[in-house]
Amino acid sequence: MFATRAQFATAENALTVAVAARRAQGLPVIDLTANNPTRVDLALPQSAIRAALIAGLDGTYEPDPLGLPIAREAVAQHVARLQHRGQTGFAPVPASQILLTASTSEAYALLLTLLCNPGERVLVPQPSYPLLGFLGQLNDVHMDPWPSQFADGWHVDVAALHAAVTPQTRAIVAVSPNNPTGAVLSPHELALLAEVCAKHDLALIVDEVFADTLRPPLGDAVATVAGHAACLTFALGGLSKTCLMPHAKLAWMLVSGPQERVAEAMLRLETMADTYLSAATPIQRALPALLDLVPMIQTVLRERLEGNLRFLQQAVQRTALDVLPIAGGWSAVLRLPQPVDERDWALFALQETGVLTHPGWFFDFTGDGWLILSLLVHPDDFRSGVRTLIDTVSRATADA
Repeated sequence: MFATRAQFATAENALTVAVAARRAQGLPVIDLTANNPTRVDLALPQSAIRAALIAGLDGTYEPDPLGLPIAREAVAQHVARLQHRGQTGFAPVPASQILLTASTSEAYALLLTLLCNPGERVLVPQPSYPLLGFLGQLNDVHMDPWPSQFADGWHVDVAALHAAVTPQTRAIVAVSPNNPTGAVLSPHELALLAEVCAKHDLALIVDEVFADTLRPPLGDAVATVAGHAACLTFALGGLSKTCLMPHAKLAWMLVSGPQERVAEAMLRLETMADTYLSAATPIQRALPALLDLVPMIQTVLRERLEGNLRFLQQAVQRTALDVLPIAGGWSAVLRLPQPVDERDWALFALQETGVLTHPGWFFDFTGDGWLILSLLVHPDDFRSGVRTLIDTVSRATADA
């Protein structure tokens, strides 16, 4: 009696089973995958955040399918500041081309409905966070990978991207900064993506939830694609990473490109959003005040990320581990020595030492030898876990 789109693999992987077993025995776990900003003891301006949220409770219910005008204007101003950081030369996106949703996942779902008929296809980045496959399944859309390759930095595999396009492809998704590689689109790479979109009449969707974490100097990094006009372009962001408030449930979508396409997209999106009206009024009212706190919030976050990254880079010196360059986001990618199998080793490290890490397969890295750590972890736990991690890899390499 159930739809096939709602049929999922439910078997737990070996790491999940091992974590549960260890905790059931009362043994400690040093979680180097912690990714919840509300659980890592960040010194955020809680009184100011609380005041903004309380003020948002005032007023009547004023449903607007696209989102309250004051909230959309606040997003427009916030993204304009990102545009200035990246020096893209793109025109500011007006509030009339912004849609508020309860989450970026909902924004993705709306776009898959807008752009794809059942059975059609979307290209998604590899490696990347394992969310898009589920969204595609729930919307009867096939998600095909387009790979990036690492060679002195992560780069778009142009040949593979062109080869991945089929007559059923309707859009290309990019994540910039990428989760977990931290790679950011360059103007050249954005031009390549736009060229493929223009050639095959595709839309470009860029997930920019980590855009506020871009690490200076930005160089030629594209801080945001908002205002990009070469093809129909959707830039996604939200409070979960910008204000470290995943529980606040508000995200945004900025639409740009050829004006006729933008107008048609906004008309259809407005009707679709009106069907759900999912973005809560209080958080929309609070949004202008919350976005005013972004510089303070991101300063606190940056201190945590940079401190952990410096420790990690120093700790792996004179070891067989490499820390890959990071342009943004809050993950660090380690490259393991060749004799070490990431799947077996991650399980061994957890069972023997209690250190939990993400092996590369979790993010669809190609080949063995990748390990992903969260730089969001409390510094005490991070340092203890990294020291144990390095010792474990060193011993495993020696044994091999």
